[in-house]
Amino acid sequence: MTPPTRVLVLNSGSSSVKYQLLDMRDDSRLAQGLVERIGEETSRIVHTPLRGGGERRERNGPIPDHAAALKAVAEELATDGLGLDSPELAAIGHRVVHGGLRFTEPTVIDEEVLAEIERLVPVAPLHNPANLVGIRTAMAMRPDLPQVAVFDTAFHTTMPESAARYAIDVETADAHRIRRYGFHGTSHAYVSRETARLLGKEPEEVNVIVLHLGNGASASAVRGGRCVDTSMGLTPLEGLVMGTRSGDIDPAVTFHLKRVAGMSTDEIDMLLNKKSGLVGLCGDNDMREIRRRIEEGDERAALAFDIYVHRLKKYIGAYYAVLGRVDAVAFTAGVGENAAPVREAAITGLEELGLAVDADLNSVRSDEARIISPVYARVAVAVVPTDEELEIARQSHALVLEGASSNE
Repeated sequence: MTPPTRVLVLNSGSSSVKYQLLDMRDDSRLAQGLVERIGEETSRIVHTPLRGGGERRERNGPIPDHAAALKAVAEELATDGLGLDSPELAAIGHRVVHGGLRFTEPTVIDEEVLAEIERLVPVAPLHNPANLVGIRTAMAMRPDLPQVAVFDTAFHTTMPESAARYAIDVETADAHRIRRYGFHGTSHAYVSRETARLLGKEPEEVNVIVLHLGNGASASAVRGGRCVDTSMGLTPLEGLVMGTRSGDIDPAVTFHLKRVAGMSTDEIDMLLNKKSGLVGLCGDNDMREIRRRIEEGDERAALAFDIYVHRLKKYIGAYYAVLGRVDAVAFTAGVGENAAPVREAAITGLEELGLAVDADLNSVRSDEARIISPVYARVAVAVVPTDEELEIARQSHALVLEGASSNE
């Protein structure tokens, strides 16, 4: 009997659920969609069947909670003959943001796993609670089906202690789980492997600097397929300049704001996470709009862009030093894949490191992974579209197949 090959991937946020249904025989997508504004009168579900010529559908109306949201997802899938009761469904894969140090691999979810994800809520208060709601809802709908957690932090658990530890009192750090965990790990894992494939090599043979540049942004140094450093830390706030997050900042800024400006902890948290980064510098967090303003002579937009690129260059240089030898620098995610001026500016001036960008290759828009450096460059510069849903589906399906074979 042929084992089932479909995996439903769920990414549950506090007021949204993103989903994709994939067939792992050929990594194809059967359907995808989004439920947003859960708990509001203006809730909406947008569903797109991707096989069989079906048309995009949209429904509006109140969706009170995640249970109702997943019920709506199941109804939309069933309309296309892809219901959750299908015998071809092998697993449901869940994106979970924080897995701490315990979860280094995709994990079949049981009550013990749920309890550990809940224990990590203090270090991921915006993400893990929503992930838990989605998992519990899916488990209630299909208690007989393997549910797999794929953790954003897992790829970064290979970092050595010299990279993961903060230089603070060890007992205090250990008591409160304070260390650098890193995020976007599913993307960094996928992109580093795809970059190796693009170079015609195995991941174990390649050292890659991955730049995941979206509204959230992170860098990683990957040696032979294993992460050895990454820019995000205890939370996703550390590191690169982002859409609304400050990235690296002197910790004493928070003390200064509390003492001098009288700001509360929550206000400082809001400032650094929601009102900083590009939006704090120039009022926009959309790189397309920032570039348009620069072309019109807007000095605030130009300064925001320069600060963004300056931080990128610092991390490229730092991770070059960490790795010692670099085979490729890979740009990915919304900005990394689409903003040619960002890629050009980040690499310009690094020629002594063997890095360069070919202007013509860089200007090409494509959904395919590609090299944008000239043939003479010692280090490849690549654009590699990320695919976190496919990575989650692959990991989930492989784990379920492994479990099935071990039980035979």
